[in-house]
Amino acid sequence: MSKWVVLDIEGTLSATDQVLVVLYDYARPRLGPWIEQHGDDPVVADAVRQIKELSGHDDVVKALHDWMDADQKVTPLKTLQGLIWQQGYAQGDLVAEFFPDVVPAIRKWHGDGIKLAIFSSGSVAGQIAFFQHTTDGDLTPLLEHHFDTVNAGPKREAASYHKIAETLQSDDITFYSDVPAELHAAQEAGWKTVGVARAGEPYGNADFTPHPTVWELS
Repeated sequence: MSKWVVLDIEGTLSATDQVLVVLYDYARPRLGPWIEQHGDDPVVADAVRQIKELSGHDDVVKALHDWMDADQKVTPLKTLQGLIWQQGYAQGDLVAEFFPDVVPAIRKWHGDGIKLAIFSSGSVAGQIAFFQHTTDGDLTPLLEHHFDTVNAGPKREAASYHKIAETLQSDDITFYSDVPAELHAAQEAGWKTVGVARAGEPYGNADFTPHPTVWELS
């Protein structure tokens, strides 16, 4: 096993429906009110500016809903979703659930001295909230770093994985993901890669060649 293990979340550690149904349904009706109530927050104001630039119009909420409908990984959308989810987890409205093999595996890896990090399209704030409030308790002490499309870059570009490696100060890294295109990018950056084929998930029957493939973490 490598010195570092970097893990995707959606479809790898947790069911896609946890994000596309539970979390999206929670965030959707709260996006407009959140922007109105937190308009003076520099993070929110910057996200609104980016949304207008990217969408080409001033109907911010419509743009956000359109991106959600298309499951587009747009950075300002992820930023706002992450803030809303963070509050939802803190209030007890949301609780993160993992596939049954995940928590035993990451606890074992951590116990064996392997350093763990997350690379997800969801914002770092959302990731931390996700791991703080789980059916297995607070798992954040098991994780050393969190990366998203803001502090690392797009998940399907090798440059993002080079940037993460620089932050981790290591070239001994294994990446676990259910998305072949992400694995290709990580491999191009010199990482070891493992495809995670989860039954019933969108990429459960994908061709993971040439990456080794597992059906659960161990």
